[in-house]
Amino acid sequence: MAIDEIVGTMRENAAAVVFVNVLLQQLGLPVPVVPTLLLAGSLAAGPGALGAALAVAVAASVLADGVWYGAGRVFGYRVLAVLCKLSINPGSCVSQTEARFTRWGVWSLLGAKFIPGFSTVAPPIAGALRMSLPRFLLAAAAGAALWAGTALGAGWVLRDAAPGAIAVLERHAVSAVELAALLAGLWVAWKLWQKYRFRQLGALPHIAPGELLAAMAGDRPPLLLDLRGGTMIAKTAPVPGAVVAEHDRLHDAVGDWPRDRPIVTFCACPEDAGAIQAARQLLDRGYLSVRPLRGGYDAWLAAGTESPAGDAPET
Repeated sequence: MAIDEIVGTMRENAAAVVFVNVLLQQLGLPVPVVPTLLLAGSLAAGPGALGAALAVAVAASVLADGVWYGAGRVFGYRVLAVLCKLSINPGSCVSQTEARFTRWGVWSLLGAKFIPGFSTVAPPIAGALRMSLPRFLLAAAAGAALWAGTALGAGWVLRDAAPGAIAVLERHAVSAVELAALLAGLWVAWKLWQKYRFRQLGALPHIAPGELLAAMAGDRPPLLLDLRGGTMIAKTAPVPGAVVAEHDRLHDAVGDWPRDRPIVTFCACPEDAGAIQAARQLLDRGYLSVRPLRGGYDAWLAAGTESPAGDAPET
């Protein structure tokens, strides 16, 4: 579609275009939405049209957030695990995001739209943690208004420069498409690089559930570090003998643990992402033997026990 056709469509059906674009993007589809909001803001005929664009953007965003909120409320942690699996970067561990959401509370929803990835994960976390629906809707609407209003407002402020920018794009349409494709390619390459880095990070010895069972029955059982999110722990109960930890507060969790004592980290993240990251951090801090549990908490349960049990950590 030519630039003038895009502009013509925006002039005639700005509200519909903004609504559909925002809805699809907030549902998780990889479609750009900020350029649409900027263009809608620059083409708005007046404050009334600008307000209408903001209203439909907020409505679309809250509708999408409501879908994810409902999924989180019904399916709980499983929705978060699916979102983590769909991520092109396995290192984006859900439990870390959940911990930050729990810490920041409702303020998370106000700033979620400005944080890539967190925008999609925050609503199902709110549902899984049983945030009240009125409180969620109010916070989601306020966050959407702040996010969409910023982009629309920027387009409105720069509206005098819009005709010139559109003319330049029209004259160099092929170059603009090539540039957009290049930027998209660079973004995908960056995400694939992150995936590769995670694979490299995960290349450290793991411990199998059966091996951990045998070690727990020995004279010097390993210390256990539970990196599951609060939602998962609430549904399955804490693991006896394990210390619950957040990635951002790992040092507080391990306290004065002996650096020569074997440590096993486990989580409920796809590809053991959280356990691997925590193990790497502890190894970098001088702990001599830290291994992630292969397959995490689910693998342990599948091995035929209800929960790994061990001695309380020595301090």
